Amino acid sequence: MHDPAMLLYVLSGFCVGALVGLTGVGGGSLMTPVLILLFGAHPAAAVGTDLLYAAVTKTGGTLIHGLSGTVRWRVVARLASGSVPATAATLFVLSRISLTEAGGARLVSTVLGSALLLTAIVLVFRSQVEDWYRRHIGELSERRTRWLTVLAGASLGVLVSISSVGAGALGVTMLVLLYPRLPIGQIVGSDIAHAVPLTLLAGIGHWLIGSVDLGIIGWLVTGSLPGIVAGSTLAVRTPERVVRFTLAAVLVIVGSRLVL
Repeated sequence: MHDPAMLLYVLSGFCVGALVGLTGVGGGSLMTPVLILLFGAHPAAAVGTDLLYAAVTKTGGTLIHGLSGTVRWRVVARLASGSVPATAATLFVLSRISLTEAGGARLVSTVLGSALLLTAIVLVFRSQVEDWYRRHIGELSERRTRWLTVLAGASLGVLVSISSVGAGALGVTMLVLLYPRLPIGQIVGSDIAHAVPLTLLAGIGHWLIGSVDLGIIGWLVTGSLPGIVAGSTLAVRTPERVVRFTLAAVLVIVGSRLVL
């Protein structure tokens, strides 16, 4: 790989990391489209590469949240009990499909674009969804909450395995609805901790299928780590509403281009 290409991967990692630090939205919503649209990566390779990239970066986030006491491990275990088998089943189905052919690439692009559009909707209308949920459903029983958490994990496992998107904004929204009494810091920490086994398992599965470019992960991480620090620092000075709506607009544009 030529030096300019390496620098471009590092710069892309920095920009995505900064946006993640600024918005809290998972890197899959940003990095996978960058790999496809900017670098011309095959959709399946972009998803697999991003999953392993996310596993590395979110391990660091889990360490920080774990030391801060903002991870509810019982919630993480419930999510993982649904996502791990769902991820394994999805990967098995994907291994039976030729992802390198046009049909497989189209499947990944369509699911990815749809997931980006769904993420954008959640970003814009999350408070309205939460208000409606509180008025019409309210707090669930412990038993129902437990099983719905497992189901939420399973749905994230399928979505993330195919598109690498969902573990961030969608996962947090699900936990906010299921655990309204939990502080938002514990919601975010638990979601990040669950994303580690989810993205690692899905990433390894894609690597075994052959849809991972290991050569560029190191360059992406090199840029993303300082980017996350910079974005997190800038977040306290930027109006949250402005950032949220700007990011949602970007996701709508990118998602539409991948679906259409």
